[in-house]
Amino acid sequence: MTDCSMHDSRLQSRIDLPDPGRGQNGNRSDLKVSEGRPLPLGVHDCCDGFNFALFSRHATGVELLLFDGADRETPFASIRFDPDRNKTGDIWHALVEGVRFGQSYAYRIDGRSDAPEGLRFDARRRLLDPYAIALSGAAQWDFASLSGPSTDRSSGAATPTCLLVSRRFDWQGVARPKTAWSDTIIYEVHVRGLTAHASASAAVPGTFLAVVDKLPYLSALGITAVELMPVHEFNEDELDRRNSSGQRLKNYWGYSTIGFFAPKEGYAAVPGRQVEEFKTMVRELHRAGIEVILDVVFNHTAEGNEAGPTLSFRGLDNPIYYMLEQDRARYRNYSGCGNTLNCSHPVVRDLVIDCLRYWATDMQVDGFRFDLASILGRGPDGSLLADPPLLERIAEDPVLRDVKLIAEAWDSAGAFQVGSFPGRRWSEWNARFRDDVRRFWRGEPGLTGALASRLSGSADIYQRSKKEPVSSINFVTCHDGFTLADLVSYQTKHNEDNGEDNRDGANENYGANYGTEGPSEDEAVNTTRQRQIRNLLATCMLARGVPMILGGDEFGRTQHGNNNAYCQDNELSWFDWTMVESNAALVRFVRGLIAFRRRHLVLSNRLDGQAL
Repeated sequence: MTDCSMHDSRLQSRIDLPDPGRGQNGNRSDLKVSEGRPLPLGVHDCCDGFNFALFSRHATGVELLLFDGADRETPFASIRFDPDRNKTGDIWHALVEGVRFGQSYAYRIDGRSDAPEGLRFDARRRLLDPYAIALSGAAQWDFASLSGPSTDRSSGAATPTCLLVSRRFDWQGVARPKTAWSDTIIYEVHVRGLTAHASASAAVPGTFLAVVDKLPYLSALGITAVELMPVHEFNEDELDRRNSSGQRLKNYWGYSTIGFFAPKEGYAAVPGRQVEEFKTMVRELHRAGIEVILDVVFNHTAEGNEAGPTLSFRGLDNPIYYMLEQDRARYRNYSGCGNTLNCSHPVVRDLVIDCLRYWATDMQVDGFRFDLASILGRGPDGSLLADPPLLERIAEDPVLRDVKLIAEAWDSAGAFQVGSFPGRRWSEWNARFRDDVRRFWRGEPGLTGALASRLSGSADIYQRSKKEPVSSINFVTCHDGFTLADLVSYQTKHNEDNGEDNRDGANENYGANYGTEGPSEDEAVNTTRQRQIRNLLATCMLARGVPMILGGDEFGRTQHGNNNAYCQDNELSWFDWTMVESNAALVRFVRGLIAFRRRHLVLSNRLDGQAL
């Protein structure tokens, strides 16, 4: 419980009750508002109510909207914060009595609208709390009504609300695995894709709880950690394109976060219970000895560029949360997604640290993989810093000292820091391992030395920064690119179904088709492909460093040559579990490889039984 010693019974802010006769589920004539406290940010239940705290430096007014249950269109009450009594510094806050778990909230923020100065306040828009731990109604987002000039519609049910949920959970005494880096074997997987296919036989497919159903398989495979593609709240319906079959394309991968603290409602078997169900998944994975690493996207948000939707940060304090061009009406775009989160600002740095602490403590997550992590090391002018304060803070934070930190050590503006990413605590996706191993096995000359370096821990990349082999996350395939089966079946990408005229995705994949583009009935071609799959898997699993395999590669999952399936929430991306039986020999091979690695200390980076 939070200490609410500032609580008193005086009504400090104006409360509007649009329909005071709504009764038990709507009213609330018994609402009481007092000053509350500025920290912690977000919402915390304390004393007899909930403490709401929101940062906005440039706002001139803040209005808290309260909603009942499934009714997210009309608030049962609106509370206007008194700037003299409900504001400390840049933080607006209030303690509200008379609300309960299961209800939801949002904000309206007033201030100057001056795009050339970077200010984009609009008091008609409903905004999400950046610290909300759950959203309600995320499946009904209507991006068309949230972009451009605001309308009456843009302030209504098109926007989700922030759900009030309890943080209490019974962890049943299950301890974290605390697997040493030297013993870690990572399995990258998409929560929905793992069990969405009918062959998964999941009671509620595509959910956190359905992941638990696959624990026997994951345990038998031998992996020690799952690296989950983004599970934070995002809008899967932000795309307005269809594939050749007429299916609506969706943001399947989820690299477009809007709720950094909120697990995705669409991954819950029961909407509204996503926090509880996520924790249940983590607890059961831990019970099986498997760690949970989250893919986090702190480089940009779902609000896009100046033409994008206003959902939260833009309407709360645009020039604080985003990096702006000299023409402050426009956004710097180091992410390739329209905007760049302003990680050089102390307020944004605090947001990132608070978020990581929340997932590491309340949600018991074991590690994080940072998407386009080089952006987190850019200064106010966009240049790469030698000693980035945010990266140092993450690495040195006392709460985060035991979590695994993985950097995707590049960004979309040309930074490539593999081997030179700041800080010795960080491990890195080793893109040079990926490319050198692919090129060697497809027969390019002059790569024997490079392969030897990759097998022995990539000292040529990491030794100069005094890092160990475990700094290298060794992978041949990941979500971004060909699957392993496609890498040996396609010479070029085939992304036509993405609706971008095959312009998206990497052009150079270092793949080979061995005589036939795509599926082949030639026995010799298929024999070669199967041999190459095993060569690539063995190289990854037997190299010093930390191996990572793309989920489904162990049974030959294919995306039919699509190397950028970010928008394919369909059978192209989902796991077809019948392939576990049809490719049983390959599954046995991978299980044997993992078991072999775990038996031999030299392969797991141990000397004399001690973890490096």
